[in-house]
Amino acid sequence: MNIEIARIYEHKKASDNVRILVDRLWPRGISKEDAHLNYWHKEWAPSDDLRKKFHEDKISWKEFCKNYDEELNDNRKPILDDLEEIDKRKKLILLYGSKDKTHNHAILLKEFLEKL
Repeated sequence: MNIEIARIYEHKKASDNVRILVDRLWPRGISKEDAHLNYWHKEWAPSDDLRKKFHEDKISWKEFCKNYDEELNDNRKPILDDLEEIDKRKKLILLYGSKDKTHNHAILLKEFLEKL
């Protein structure tokens, strides 16, 4: 499966690719029409508790990665079920809202999905 990640604020054009928002919260300033989403899988995002701990600097990036990987593995079956609905011939674009392009969950999610 061909997977890319992109910040939703920088990647708003509709396309033939499969566009999935992978944030638990809707990104500010983006209308649902302008997002051009095929899916919104908020359950693929880190739990609220984990997200808050990381954003409040209560845990390190390394700890966040470990905990998020555990959450993804715990939710492997529902994620696989969701993937069954997706046309695998198309590029999958995981969209996120974070300003940080190097420390965000979409990077880890992409790695997880590529191993499935």
